[in-house]
Amino acid sequence: MATSLFNAAEWLVSRHAATTPDRRAITAIDLDGSVRELTYGDLDTDIHRFAAALRTAGLRPEERVLLCMGDTPELVTAFLAALRIGAVPVPVSTMLTPKDIQALAGDSRARIVVLSAEFAGLAPALEGLPEITDVVVLAGQDPLPRVLGVPVWPWESFVASGAGASTDVHPTTAESPAFWLYTSGTTGTPKAAIHRHGSLRDTAETYAADVLTIGPDDVTFSVAKIFFAYGLGNSLTFPFAVGASTVLDRSRPNPKTTLRVLQEHRPTLFFAGPTYYAALLAAGLPHDAFAGVRACVSAGEAFPKPLFERFTTSFGVEMLDGIGSTEMLHIFISGRPGRTRAGATGEIVAGYDAKIVDDDGIAVPDGTPGHLYVRGNSAATGYWARTEITRRVFQGPWVRTGDTYVRSADGYYSSLGRTDDIIKAGGIWVSPTEVEERLRAHPDVVQVAVVSVPDAAGLDKPVACVVLAEGSGTTSDDLVQFCREGLASFKRPRHVLLFDAMPVTATGKLQRFRVREIAVERLTAA
Repeated sequence: MATSLFNAAEWLVSRHAATTPDRRAITAIDLDGSVRELTYGDLDTDIHRFAAALRTAGLRPEERVLLCMGDTPELVTAFLAALRIGAVPVPVSTMLTPKDIQALAGDSRARIVVLSAEFAGLAPALEGLPEITDVVVLAGQDPLPRVLGVPVWPWESFVASGAGASTDVHPTTAESPAFWLYTSGTTGTPKAAIHRHGSLRDTAETYAADVLTIGPDDVTFSVAKIFFAYGLGNSLTFPFAVGASTVLDRSRPNPKTTLRVLQEHRPTLFFAGPTYYAALLAAGLPHDAFAGVRACVSAGEAFPKPLFERFTTSFGVEMLDGIGSTEMLHIFISGRPGRTRAGATGEIVAGYDAKIVDDDGIAVPDGTPGHLYVRGNSAATGYWARTEITRRVFQGPWVRTGDTYVRSADGYYSSLGRTDDIIKAGGIWVSPTEVEERLRAHPDVVQVAVVSVPDAAGLDKPVACVVLAEGSGTTSDDLVQFCREGLASFKRPRHVLLFDAMPVTATGKLQRFRVREIAVERLTAA
């Protein structure tokens, strides 16, 4: 039976460029605060030009393009241009270290790497990776970084190199591999979830349509960046699916710049996570700051009930909490407009199914905690080159989320935390093992355990508990600085607590739950 052709770049942008080319697609705020706007016609032209340059560079279908870029029209262009020619864009975190970027570029076997100017300093870390043929740097970096044996192009020169090359869309289908998103998930080891072209349409036609009821007159703004599955949907998939517009801010978010976006660009749909909503509350924004927003959306970590109630009361805006994952691409359980419930994540989104099971995989009755599994068409097909973990997480049509949940009799799902020891801080996975390994590299550290401890707003943060060598003069501040020098910012422990000894079982095994209890007691007392 013949399979219908489908290309996500065509569906998201080209069809609107053909009918409403002058409709605004992107409002972009640069690092210096300057603003530029792109229509669907502008964006489609840029996508075609970059697609031609990728083809001229010899990029073939299903080969990878690594994107370490701020939220800019160029990131959108590069992502969709790769999709257009059947290649696979791999947007990665802009908060990672050179060592991290080197590992991801090597794991993905990327042929081309594209960097925003502010991340051009990562380029030397790409030396020695045999698959890389070209590095492209977005305007602003002068002189360009050097990568031994690999040409480094300014963005404009790379685009110009494709003049005259074919921009024809590759004959992909909804089932064709489209893009990868890296996640540390439940193992702490970065792994790439492989998504199809149809996955983008699936999230738009489920969550965006069913819960947000997004339309062409909406304007989206996401604090979560596009390299997150959450941000990708918020800033790219959802607005472009219906011909709406998005606001992209290249800078690192803070309450002051967010208030400016709210006042000057009037988004109607606002996306962030509980940690950022707590920061907005603490910043003392005016009570009418969200007057133009019809719904705020939260995901990335559990939303504490007191914070939920304080935010909605302070700003008078509807808050839709939800849970999604990189593996499922976006939210699959969510609050609904007019029937949210503080403390509960929400109800299942149309197009998805969920089940809660015990340790033996048997469904538990309502009111009984268990392991949350979900299924839906947006699920990734698996992890790149990670067979064992793929088999554990992707079980037939079901995806194991790694979360412990309970379902009420009337269908509301509530989070009880992570099933394993992985920490989710600020909506980003943090592996205790990686942080512990860094601290163990310090010559005075004898034993270490990293646990999650809620802060004053009820949000989980990594805390390191350390036993030092006898007679050591090392301080907590010294260890904080040691972590700062070797870990990405979001992985660093918020506190380092010194212990005389760790609690252990009769057989000498670390009692991690007791470590956490002691850490909570000490930080609460402080």
